[in-house]
Amino acid sequence: MATKPSHSNMNVFKKPLAFFSNKPLTGFYRDGYCRTGPDDHGNHAVAAVVTDEFLTFSASRGNDLRTIGLTGGCKWCLCTNRWKEAMLVAKGSDDPVVPKVFLHATDESALKSLDMKDLEKFAHEGEVGSGYAGQRTETAKTPSDKPGAAVRETH
Repeated sequence: MATKPSHSNMNVFKKPLAFFSNKPLTGFYRDGYCRTGPDDHGNHAVAAVVTDEFLTFSASRGNDLRTIGLTGGCKWCLCTNRWKEAMLVAKGSDDPVVPKVFLHATDESALKSLDMKDLEKFAHEGEVGSGYAGQRTETAKTPSDKPGAAVRETH
């Protein structure tokens, strides 16, 4: 896969993209960053913690992320349009169908389809207005004990 190095990717604050998760190892390029490139047609740019409600929603749209071992509480780089679909059906900013976003680890390419105000509305606690949160984020759940379980995409 030809891709640019992660240090050249910027987050939605126009700062260097922060590492997101290695448990599970996420990102289109499976390097822990929600960075995108020419091979990533789904634009896996949104760094978020998935909820059971989102997983059910995504499965209803044809992409069952549970089949790769994800459960509510896992950190995952989501397709920008799927996150947007969930936001559009949400009944408010506290609706668990919309995964909370880690802005410092969300690739700036998400802004091609999403408004910054929407990302901030659903930002994970401590992320809004920070510009760049350099602190480590909470530990994510491991989705499966099966080797390679969180490596296969379903779309």
